[in-house]
Amino acid sequence: MKKITSILMGMSFMFPLISFAATGGTDLDTLIGKIADWINILTPIVVALALLYFFYGLAVFILKSGDEEKRKEAKGIMIYGVIALFVMVSVWGLISILVNTLEIGTGGTENVPYILP
Repeated sequence: MKKITSILMGMSFMFPLISFAATGGTDLDTLIGKIADWINILTPIVVALALLYFFYGLAVFILKSGDEEKRKEAKGIMIYGVIALFVMVSVWGLISILVNTLEIGTGGTENVPYILP
C-alpha cells in the first residue's frame, strides 16, 4: 500500500508539468507577451506625460505673460508637447489601421496557417 501511495504522490507532482506543456508556448512567446504588456501599460503613461508637458508650457505662457523671453520658451514647450502628442496618436492610429486591415487578432490561432519548421 505504501508503494502505491508513493507512486501516486510522485505522479501528482508531474500534473503541473503536463498541464504547462499543453500550452505550446515558447520562452520567446512569453518574452514578447511580457514586452507587449509593458508597452500597453506604458503607452497611456507616456501620452499623459506629453499632455502634462503641454499644459506646463501653457501655464508658463499664461503666468509669465509679461516676460517676452519666458513666453518664447513656453511657446516652444507647447509646440513640442503638441508634436509629441500628434506623433504618438498618429502611430497608434496607423498601427490600429494595419491591425484591422490585415486582420491581425490578439486571440487564438484559428486563422493562422501552420508553417512547418
